[in-house]
Formats: sequence, structure tokens, C-alpha cells
Amino acid sequence: MTEKLTTHCLGFPRIGANRELKKALESYWAGQIGEDALLASAKELRKRHWLLQKEAGIDLIPSNDFSLYDQMLDTSCILGVVPERIAKEGLNTLDTYFATARGTAKAPACAMTKWFDTNYHYIVPELDRDTRFSLSSNKPVGEFLEALELGIRTTPVIIGPVTYLSLSSCAVEAFERMDLLERLLPVYEKLLRRLKDAGATSVQFDEPIFSCDISAAQKTAISRSYEMLKSAAPCLKLIVCNYFGSMGPSLDLFASLPVHALHIDLTKAPQELLPLVEALRKKDTHLSLGLVDGRNIWRCDTAKAAQAIDKAAAVLGTERIIVATSCSLLHVPVSLTSESELKPDVKARMAFAEEKLLELKALGQNRHDAAKSATASARKAPSPSLRLATIGEADLSRALPRVQRLALQRKSLGLPPIPTTTIGSFPQTKEVRANRAAFKKGDIDSEQYEAFIRSEIEHCIRIQEKAGLDVLVHGEFERNDMVEYFSEQLDGILFTQNGWVQSYGSRCVKPPVIHGEVTRRGPMTLKWTQYAQSLSNSHVKGMLTGPITILKWSFPRNDQPLRTTAFEIALALREEVRDLEDAGTKIIQIDEPGLREGLPLRGSEAAAYLEWAVDAFRLASGGASPQTQIHTHMCYARFDGIIDAVNRLDADVISIEAARSTADRLEAFAADNYGGEVGPGVWDIHSPRVPPVAEMKDKLLEASAIIGTDRLWANPDCGLKTRRWEEVIPALENLVTAAKDARSKLALG
Repeated sequence: MTEKLTTHCLGFPRIGANRELKKALESYWAGQIGEDALLASAKELRKRHWLLQKEAGIDLIPSNDFSLYDQMLDTSCILGVVPERIAKEGLNTLDTYFATARGTAKAPACAMTKWFDTNYHYIVPELDRDTRFSLSSNKPVGEFLEALELGIRTTPVIIGPVTYLSLSSCAVEAFERMDLLERLLPVYEKLLRRLKDAGATSVQFDEPIFSCDISAAQKTAISRSYEMLKSAAPCLKLIVCNYFGSMGPSLDLFASLPVHALHIDLTKAPQELLPLVEALRKKDTHLSLGLVDGRNIWRCDTAKAAQAIDKAAAVLGTERIIVATSCSLLHVPVSLTSESELKPDVKARMAFAEEKLLELKALGQNRHDAAKSATASARKAPSPSLRLATIGEADLSRALPRVQRLALQRKSLGLPPIPTTTIGSFPQTKEVRANRAAFKKGDIDSEQYEAFIRSEIEHCIRIQEKAGLDVLVHGEFERNDMVEYFSEQLDGILFTQNGWVQSYGSRCVKPPVIHGEVTRRGPMTLKWTQYAQSLSNSHVKGMLTGPITILKWSFPRNDQPLRTTAFEIALALREEVRDLEDAGTKIIQIDEPGLREGLPLRGSEAAAYLEWAVDAFRLASGGASPQTQIHTHMCYARFDGIIDAVNRLDADVISIEAARSTADRLEAFAADNYGGEVGPGVWDIHSPRVPPVAEMKDKLLEASAIIGTDRLWANPDCGLKTRRWEEVIPALENLVTAAKDARSKLALG
């Protein structure tokens, strides 16, 4: 008889099966409900999720994995790290929390960027040399006690001290963030003691920084941290978790930590199982095996998982083995229960968060019985694509070098210095969403729906013309999501009814599921781009989502290399570029915000990824004529270390997030690093505030000193989909005025 193993869930989705958290948050921000109602909704979600995990038989159930906005923001508030500009607004505790993430009319929000290589965004802590920490929130203890009242003794989840410091920003000047460790650790120790006093027996520390290249200072800080934390509460079972990648040369350090258990992500680093097991052979440390994928929606290969468990148990014994999710289930939808329209053969191979709990239970109870069901999720390997076999170097290159193309484009487009534009989308109002829903339900027909879309596009064009923008967009009112819209028109991709995941705050996305060869059925954007252009004498950009972003923001196939899928998508987009160009579109934007997040966390693995990722973009854009100006857009991503690859994309213009960032992000795009034109975002669209003219002008002048006036564009950080027209119209007017003022200041005419 197979011995039962301990099961461990690292975290559960917060948003609710029907996006209850999103609805409550947005109602609170709109003033429709009060604080008590919001907190009651959050409490009900936590209760539901804890009971669900208990019923699924999970042994180590997490608490403090729930957040009203973001777990890094929660950690900052627990540690008393609130920017002075926010603190002096004099808001209550909850609104101070939200202001840190979203900003106020007077105070910009903290920066937001991707959580490692995921599409989840976190709020970046702002630290400086003088930062002092204090235990300013009892959230982890409060939620532990909340679960205890339900009869569930949870394992509180805390962002580890070194990961927290490593992911913070230097608010004033660069310094060694690990120097703050000695001030930080006493607060962590105090929190541990409070949890112990509340009745906790185990605590989970998330340290995914182990998957990155870490410095000597970080390694020292890690050793110091867990020596002190273990001594602060010796009776607590500390579990240190790494996920998202391999540990490489840091594996020995990881194995040496004086804690109860270590967690390894075997979906990302299966090759590290045996070295880690061997390193733990003579110790009493338990090992949590991340076998159930927390990043994708395909069923676990239980036969393969059982083999991994057997290998570890042969050395450590089953009593030291824990079966776990690879990471938090935050990154997958909640439940397959409501998915009644999926193709049966594909649905049979899928597992969302609730189903993954059952996979954990099955592996924990009898892994060998679970392995016998592996054939249900098995799939025959795909045949090589004949289309991809014909791709050559010429398909990846434009007809002329960029410097010659830009000269042709400046002459033919006739744009002023520092041209103004936006990133693509405009407000998705209640009316837009209601008409889309009515069309999907059959309450209105296609003629009525298209008449509505035409009216919205015309309204958007007129607003842009009135504001004085130089390059217009059609507003994307027909699009539900920048990836979903394209994927709905591509074969080999399907959609769930309710497969929502959190991107940031209340922003949820419904990633497509790539399950077969991706091909284009026909033109995807031509109709509405042509209509918008017919309304104006100004240039209207064609708007496409790039191959890597479609790949990264989907749940991809796990039965063929990602490169193959990316190239399939790129070929479909190449056909779309050709159709737009043939119809007279002079400017085509191919957004690639997903490029940076796909970068492997370990530097030694980056070159191989960047080679095929860049080639996929070039395959999509390479057929465009020299006179067609290709734009790309990347938001909320750092460019240090990848600027050569970004340059090799060979786009004519790139727009980037810069409104929440310092000038060091722009330095990567100085003329000696980057050969194209650049639009640094001067308007933070993730905040409801309308930036004044002077603020945007100053950002443009700062950028011009780095980028050069002849290569500079003026634009927001990102699309305007989530904003209201009441914010967008004055901000657009301010943007145009700021560009004019900057031209005047720089004597550009």
C-alpha cells in the first residue's frame, strides 16, 4: 500500500469564480459601496477558498495569499513602507493602500512591473538608504485567526525578505538594498513571533529570487535571514519556496538553509530534483515537490509526477516528501465547472485551480493509482509544420536598413517634430461592454452591433482630431482584449467562458488556450482600420498584437516547443500586415509587451530565447515595405540587458512605459544604443489622475536630452481602455499642448 504524502498548495486565486473581487473593488472605487462591504466581500472569498481546499484534502492550506490588490503591496504595508507623497495625503488606511497602487490627483502611484516572467504585475516598493521598517499591519495574523475560526490551521504565506528587497526600487539614488536587511529582519522576526502566539505551526516564505542570477550580497543576505528567522521562532516549521525557474549555482545555498522544508518547481526545473535530493540526503529537511503546474491549464502528467516522487522518496523517505503546486495557483482560472462549451477532447486534458487541488489529492493519497490515469491526458506529438519549414533569413528582414527607411517615412508621412499619438485602445465604457454582451447573447444582430461600433469609432476619431493628435487610432471598441480579439480569429486557439486570471488589482484577463496549429482564417483588423481611415485625413495606425505577446498571454501548448507556436502566430500576423499595407495603411503597430516577460530568469538561458522571440517579430513585420512605418509597444518592463534584442526587432518606432520610471529606463534608448524612434510614456494611464501640461512637458524635455529631439514621440504609457472619457479628453489635450510647448522650448518650430 502506498503511503499517503503531505499535500501543499502554495496559493489560491483571489478574484473568485465569478470575479467577485473585481466587482467589489470597482464598486468601492466608484463610491457605490463602502469599506465595510468591500471587506465583507473579501472575507467571504477567503472563507470559500479555505473551505474548498479543506474539502479537497489539502494538508498545507495557505493564508495571507489573499490580497485586495497585490501581495508585494501588502508586504510593503505590513512593513510600514508607504511613500511620503502618499502618506501626506491624509487618507484612511485602506485608501492609502489603494493610492499607493493607483495614485491620487496630486500624488503619482508607485511603479508597477511584471512579477518575474509572469503576466501578473506587482507594485514596486520604494526604498532609500534611510528607510525604516515597522510592523504596521497585522494582516497575516488576522487572516490566520480568521481561518482558525473555521477550524482550519493554515500556513501563512510571506514574501521572503531577500526577494522583497531585491524587487524594490531605489527611490532617490542607487544603493545596495541588502544593506537594509539588518533593519528589516527584526520586523520579520516580530511577525513570526505574533504568528506563533496566534497558534501557527508553519510559515511559508516565498523566495523566487533563487530563480534569478543573485549576487554575493544577496546570497549572504539569504543565509543571514534564515539563520535569524529560524532562531526567532524555533518551534515554527519554516518552508522556503523557490519557483518559476532553476536555481543553477544557488542550489547548494538553497539546500543549506536551516529550515523545516524547501520547495522546488519541477515544472520549470526538473533537472534539479536529483541534485537537490542528494544535497539533502544527510539532513532532515523535508522537500516540497512542485509537480502540479500553477502556470498552465493542462492536466498534470501523473505518471511522470509519480516517477519524480519515487526518485525523491528513495533517498529521503516518503515521510520527508510533500506534494505541491509548482507555485501559487494565482496564475490559473478558478474552476472548470462552468466551462460547458469547450471541446470535450481538449477539456479532458485541462485543469484549473479547483481541479489542480484534486490532482494534488490524488498524488498524495496514492500516486501510483493516479499515474494509471495518465493516459487520459496523453496526446500524440504533433507533426512538423510544412509552413515553417520554408522560412528563410530573407523572410526575417525588411527590404532596407532602418536608417534609410526612417528617412523615407519622415518624408512621406509629413509628421511634425515630437509627433503625438496614443497606444491604441480608448475607453471601454459600460455602453461598449453592454453592446458587446448583447451581441454575443443574440439580443442585437450584427448590423445593429456594427452600427454601434462605427459610431464609437467616429466619436473617437473626432475627439483625437479636436485634441490635435498627429497619428490617430480607431479605439479598438470591437476588441474585448488585445490578445483575445486576435485569438478568436485564429484557428488552433479556443476560449473559455469564465477562465479569468488576475493581471493587477481589479484587472482580469481571460487567456486564450492554444491547443493546435495556429493559422489565420482571414483578415482580422482590416475592416475597422479602413473605416477609421475613411473618417480622417490624418494617419490612422493599424493595430496588431505581436506573436510573443499572444503566446505569452495565452495558455500555450505543452506538447511542442514555444518557438514553433510563436512562428505559427507570426506567419498569421505577417498576412495581416500585408493586407493592411495593400489597403493603404502607412503606420502599423505590432505590440510586444510580452517580449520581456518571456525572458528566462537566469541570464545564461536568455540568448536562446531572445533569438527566436526576436525572429518571430521579424517574421511578422519583415514583409512590410520600407515606406510602411512599423511601431511596437512595450510597457512595464525593464530594458537593461535586452536592449540589443529590442534593437534587433528592427521596428521603426517603439513606445515604452516611462511615466512611473526614472530617466535610467530611457538611457537604454539613447542613440548609441537604439537606432529607431522612441515614444516614452509621459502619462500614467493606470492612475485616474490627469497629468498637467507642465509635468508632461518636463518629461518630454528630460527624454529629449537622452533620446534626441529628432527621434522623440509623445504618447501615454499604455492603452486607454481602462480609463474614463472624463479623464482621457483633458489628458489628451494636455499631451498635445505639452508636445507643442516642448517643440517651442527646443526651438523645433
